Amino acid sequence: MPQGTVKWFNSVKGFGFIAPDEGGGDAFVHISAVERAGLSDLQEGQKVSFELVADRKSGKMSADNLKVVD
Repeated sequence: MPQGTVKWFNSVKGFGFIAPDEGGGDAFVHISAVERAGLSDLQEGQKVSFELVADRKSGKMSADNLKVVD
């Protein structure tokens, strides 16, 4: 499972971005993925693991199955 660092996350707007450790484009993360992980928020600089999945409606890739990495 890829790991990365939260670039920013705005819980009011309900989304943010994760910079993957292996490089490449930033991964979009939606508040629903954060809530499914049992989290209420993500903090800038926080290390997480995630999977990239295609959105059922738009087909766009986003981070899901988030886990905080210590």
